[in-house]
Amino acid sequence: MEDKVKAKIMDSRKIKRSFHRMTHEIIERNRDLNNLVIVGVRTRGVFIAHRIQGLIQEFEGIEIPVGVLDITLYRDDFSDPTEQHIVKKTEIDFSIDKRDVLLVDDVLFTGRTIRAAMDSLIDLGRPKSIQLLVFIDRGHRELPIRADYVGKFLPTSRRERVKLQMKEIDNKDEVLIIEPAGTKQE
Repeated sequence: MEDKVKAKIMDSRKIKRSFHRMTHEIIERNRDLNNLVIVGVRTRGVFIAHRIQGLIQEFEGIEIPVGVLDITLYRDDFSDPTEQHIVKKTEIDFSIDKRDVLLVDDVLFTGRTIRAAMDSLIDLGRPKSIQLLVFIDRGHRELPIRADYVGKFLPTSRRERVKLQMKEIDNKDEVLIIEPAGTKQE
């Protein structure tokens, strides 16, 4: 049995609008954009980070550095510790010391990914601040983590999955709620 799309929450137009709104919020909050750096959590967080970077450049004429963070070795929520996990490269070719770091991820759920990302960042340097941008906040936190910038708050059940599709890797922009195979529709 395949997972089933329960609902299409956002289309490309709504996604674009959310990116514009979040970018304006970032610009308003960060008066010194020259001190800002953006770090995207692999995989979709990286594409979100580049879109935000492009919009800041379009709106303000400033090119913000973007880095890529792989948090595989920092995760604490693998169900099988003997399972092999593919570690990809963290690519941050700038110092984060005394910088305002905008940490970017696609979906905020339990908070464990963000905790791992912050641990990883702290191992790379001591930022002035870490701000969090997520495209979807779906609730169900296990750790006291809250995003500074959110594309959409989307209450879900724990069994549902939220899928952000991005044209860079999925050939379309949309947000879907996925019902796992074998569960009843409410």
